[in-house]
Amino acid sequence: MKPGGNGADGREHGNGRGTAGGTLPGLSIVIVSYNTREILRQCLRSIFHQEQGVEFEVIVVDNGSRDQSPAMVRKEFRSARLIENPHNQGFSVANNQAFPLCRFDRILLLNSDTIVLPGTLSHMVEFLEEHHEAGIVGCKLVKPDGDMDLACRRSFPTPLVALYKFVGLQRMFPVSRRFARYNLTYLDPNRTYEVDSIVGAFMLIRRELLERVGGLDEGFFMYGEDLDWCRRARAAAFKVYYVGEHQIVHLKGASSKKESFRMNWHFHHAMYHFHRKHFTPRYHPLVNWIVYGGIWLRFSALVCNHYLQGARRRLREWYSSGARATRVGIERPAPRFEELPE
Repeated sequence: MKPGGNGADGREHGNGRGTAGGTLPGLSIVIVSYNTREILRQCLRSIFHQEQGVEFEVIVVDNGSRDQSPAMVRKEFRSARLIENPHNQGFSVANNQAFPLCRFDRILLLNSDTIVLPGTLSHMVEFLEEHHEAGIVGCKLVKPDGDMDLACRRSFPTPLVALYKFVGLQRMFPVSRRFARYNLTYLDPNRTYEVDSIVGAFMLIRRELLERVGGLDEGFFMYGEDLDWCRRARAAAFKVYYVGEHQIVHLKGASSKKESFRMNWHFHHAMYHFHRKHFTPRYHPLVNWIVYGGIWLRFSALVCNHYLQGARRRLREWYSSGARATRVGIERPAPRFEELPE
């Protein structure tokens, strides 16, 4: 790669030109970040510091981070284009902002909590070029411990498919074609095949998809927008492929873990929005109300558990502080009561 500026570690960061000799079309990589400075740095290094075999550009959309992420990008990755939003506008809005700025006709949506392995980008672009019927392709995602991120290949969550997942039947029967349809765990994870949907953490598309079906649905703040896009793509006669021969590392949930309660809300709202948009006309009103009730009952249970865990934590802290005080010979002060009237 040609040098495109030196990072703080003294290593040169490329301008995004690989060594494929122009045999592959260029790639625009869009990364949305929210308070993920350190892992965003890892992600960008994995792209710029390794030979990718394809010409590329990187567009980072920062969603109002408070951890100096934009300053890090400007200083260490000067060839990356940076969009700074004043506040968190969500995954869909941020990606849609970047699409008009993409120079190339092959566009990759990439999470900031990923590490791209050498050669993955060129192989995935090559696969897209060889399969003209494909509108969206994704690769295998593995966690740092080596386990597969099951979300990287999925079926659409019809009421029955979702029921099998959330009552635990998929976990009990992972090789069942009936019960394991949600994450397709009965299929070989190292093979390539057509699927209903792949995950937005690594989603490679062709520009024709944008022109025919539009961008991401901004009604999804976070979660569900990838399912929705894949469904709209298939409705427009595009195919969606999972390519198991190539992989990246997914740290999983780096942004959402910091605001788990809020992200739980967005997850369940996405489930509601997806069902209402795609399945409500197909099902009897009673089925729809059962689905909606199940979604919000599940969220309510998580809310209750959230506050219960908080109460337990505070109780343990109170008890521990009292035990420490007793061990060092300090008496806990007696509670003070107001004097009762005579």
